[in-house]
Amino acid sequence: MSMTTTSGHSIAAIAQEISVCLSKVRAEQVQSAVEALESAPRVFCAGAGRSALGVRGFAMRLMHLGKAVHVVGDTTTPGIGAGDLLLVGSGSGRTAGLLASAQKAKDLGASVLLITIDPQSPIGHLADLIVTIPAPSPKAAGGGGTVATIQPMGSLFEQSLFVLLDAIVVLLMQRSKISSEQMFARHANLE
Repeated sequence: MSMTTTSGHSIAAIAQEISVCLSKVRAEQVQSAVEALESAPRVFCAGAGRSALGVRGFAMRLMHLGKAVHVVGDTTTPGIGAGDLLLVGSGSGRTAGLLASAQKAKDLGASVLLITIDPQSPIGHLADLIVTIPAPSPKAAGGGGTVATIQPMGSLFEQSLFVLLDAIVVLLMQRSKISSEQMFARHANLE
């Protein structure tokens, strides 16, 4: 078998895993997340490790949509307050720093939206809304979700998180009737 055939097979297998995983995400959970994101006056996004990359990319797209959005931990991030929404991307739902941020947000009257493998996790118990991605991960309780993977560690969750968040962007675009061209007008121009 040539390298091209082998890599092509791996790519197809990974793409199939993402498709299967996201097909098991409950539509009503996504709809509730979209409504919460749409109605929140400000959105704060938090994640750790590779999940943080997906969350940061989502924050950028929310900015392009015209939302007031901040990434937790950035030097320009203001304090969260009552009525705001904290979105946490965490496969395990138990990362200590993210748990502390979720608890602080709740103490200050903000809502918490968790995207996770484990809805029964410590952050899950604090969350107002949860979107469950059924991917496996060694960090999740009991090994996590129900979808099999050829990939290491939490890769399938992280990939599915990014694609799910991009799908949420499309839903927000449709609901607010904002075009890609309108979003591009807000794109960074000091690059």
